[in-house]
Order: sequence, then C-alpha cells, then structure tokens
Amino acid sequence: MDNFIFHNPTKLIFGKGQLEKLKDELPKYGTRVLLVYGGGSIKRSGLYDQVKDILNGIDAEVYELQGVEPNPRLSTVKKGIALCADNGIEFLLAVGGGSVIDCTKAIAVGAKFDGDPWQFITRKKLPTDALPFGTVLTLAATGSEMNPSSVITNWETHEKYGWSCANSYPAFSILDPTFTFSVPKNQTIYGMVDMMAHVFEHYFHPTEHTPLQDRLCESILQTVIEAAPKLVDDLENYDLRETILYCGTMALNGMVSMGFNGDWASHNLEHAVSAVYDIPHGGGLAILFPNWMKHNLDVNVGRFKQMAERVFHVQSEGKTDREVALEGIESLRSFWSKIGAPSRLADYEIDDSKLDLLADRAMARGIFGQFKKLNREDVLAIYKASL
Repeated sequence: MDNFIFHNPTKLIFGKGQLEKLKDELPKYGTRVLLVYGGGSIKRSGLYDQVKDILNGIDAEVYELQGVEPNPRLSTVKKGIALCADNGIEFLLAVGGGSVIDCTKAIAVGAKFDGDPWQFITRKKLPTDALPFGTVLTLAATGSEMNPSSVITNWETHEKYGWSCANSYPAFSILDPTFTFSVPKNQTIYGMVDMMAHVFEHYFHPTEHTPLQDRLCESILQTVIEAAPKLVDDLENYDLRETILYCGTMALNGMVSMGFNGDWASHNLEHAVSAVYDIPHGGGLAILFPNWMKHNLDVNVGRFKQMAERVFHVQSEGKTDREVALEGIESLRSFWSKIGAPSRLADYEIDDSKLDLLADRAMARGIFGQFKKLNREDVLAIYKASL
C-alpha cells in the first residue's frame, strides 16, 4: 500500500435521542446560527420544531436558508454566504441529507473566502479558512456528514464538480436513525446505491497489497446487500435504518481507503449527466457504474473476479476468470434493479442527443480516473453503453 496520513476531526454522535447533544455541542462555537435545510421535509416530520426548540433553549439567534436543491446550486451557496456576511453568523447547522450538507460546506468556506466561491469549487484557488458547522443527518447516502467533500452545481453553465479542503469537515454530526424513517422509498434506494458506489470507487484502484482495505470494503458492501431488500419493504424498521445509516458514513469517511487513491471516474461521469439533466445522483450511478466496470474489465480481471466471488458469492468452478468477473458485474446490476434502481439512461428519458455535451462536461478537467485513465473515447463509449 501507499504511505498515508489519516486525520478526521468530525465528532460522530450516533443513535436514538442524540439530538439532545446539540445543546452541548453548538454553544462551543457561537450562538449566531444559520440553519440550512432543504424543501421542507424536516418541517413535515417535526424535526425542524425539535431543532428550533433546542436552539431557542440555548438562546441562539437563528437565521435560516431553506430550499437547498437535491443537486445544490452555486446560486444557493451565494445566498448563504450573503446571509453569513449580513448577520455576523458564527456557526452553520445543516439539517438534512448530503445535498444540504454539501451546500453548507461551500457556504462555510465561502464565508471566509475572498472571491467568488466557484473559484475554490473548480479548484482554481485554495481556501484557507471556514466558519464552523455541524450537521443533523436525515438521509443515509453520501457520507458528507463525516468527510470534507462537497459537490456543487453551476446551473447557469451546467457544470457540476466535487471539491474538498482541510477546513470543510463538520465539527460534529448527529445521526439518529429515526430521522431517516420519513425518507421515501426511491430516495432510500438512491442512497444505498450511492454508498455502495462510494465503496466501489475505493475498491477499484491500482495500488498493490491492500488486503485489509479490501475486506473492509467487502464487508460494507455485503452488509448493504443483506439489509437493502428488507429495508425497501419496511421503511420504519429501526435496526435496518441504523445499519444502513452507519454503512453510509463508513463508506466515505476515510476509514476504508487509507493507503491508496480510489478511482472516482464513475462519479465524474455521473456529475456530468446530472449537471445537464438534473437527475438523482444515485440513479445516475446505478446506470453508469456497471457499464464503467464492463468497459474496464480487462484492466485487472482479477480485481473484478475477487469482487464477484467475495461480494456476490459467484462460483468459479469451470469458468474463466473473465466469465466470473462478468457474472459479478451482472450480479450487481441485478441487485440494484431488484431494489428498484434504474438501469438505463432511457429510464430518465435521456437519449443520445447530448452525448457530446456530456462528454465535454466530463472531460472539463482532462483525463480522469485512477484505476484507468479515461479519455473522451472511453467516456463516450460508457455513455453509449448506458443508453
């Protein structure tokens, strides 16, 4: 494996009833608070009132930014930055899923950044500071609650990019599985696809000798595969929600990826699609990832064979390594379809009319990927196979 340094400063507060810890954690950072949330589901579930009661109980001065989009927009980030400047905000609290947290990260960094936030989102300038922020998570998916990463869309230019910096870790994150009970079936499915995709992005890398990391990745995948079909039929099952919530965090908090750099090409491919068509991120990954796998099968057949045998229990007797590997990829496709995820871009009424535009967006930063560097020809081939 490669040399590495691991550091994750986020305090994870996990379990039923842990929202009460907010009254202990938040005052450490200040009481002029910007509350950031999405389209109103936290009001319907009653979580908004619970949070406001706690904030009122510690005499916090609360300002609000509501309406964060599922693919958070640069324009919303700028609104949040303006609110911070106009009201002397000391702390931000994100209450919602990964999109709300991603937007909050950009606001927190942007509030201390001299310039257009798109400059650090596109990695043209490096930010050096941020306002502190915490999260109350309501959706198991992105792992944004315990990592520094964020994805922001510039809808005016139809660009969508991931970014991170040393200052964009949450100070704390509160994860109560009961807050995910109200997540509808389709979003629950997309979240589970997303967390599995994060693990696969780690799993397919070019570094040799990562046996423990491999087993950690495989264990998360196997746990999701076991729990997911049960959860989609029993959305208020605490044990299942708890398991999936923890899997989502562990999939992308750095714990399973020490000592190597993952691939991340499939996420880049999907970001281009949702930047143009505004489709759900998890839905796009369910479509694209198996086709990325097939396209890159011969880069390291043994890696795919290992996944097939260990994760999907494909029997190898009497089969070539390539046959076993392909069966594993088909097992993944079948599993995602079984739990209700889409399998073709046509499921979102996407045809071949904008393939060149999608390729332009995907290639905006040049060739990409670690397992295999993808060029424009590769990108178009994967998109065409996904139609």
